[in-house]
Amino acid sequence: MRCTRVENVKMQKLKLSAIPDDKPVKLSVELSAAVHRDLVAYAEIFAQEHGQRVEPVKLVPSMLARFMSTDRAFVRARRAKSDAS
Repeated sequence: MRCTRVENVKMQKLKLSAIPDDKPVKLSVELSAAVHRDLVAYAEIFAQEHGQRVEPVKLVPSMLARFMSTDRAFVRARRAKSDAS
């Protein structure tokens, strides 16, 4: 957390905690042709299993979120960083 100019004044905690940033952020990435083909294939299989057609690009945020939430080293490091703060 970044300190304000009034660093020596002790601030009271607000009753309202941090507000989650739910505004989407536009991100542009380049994929290899092989990864793109796999993403398209994944979307096709997803449609078959769930009966819901989804554009491949719409799968990417969920895939990234799932990947990061199940990466044990990342979760452990993130927890350690927040505990140190």
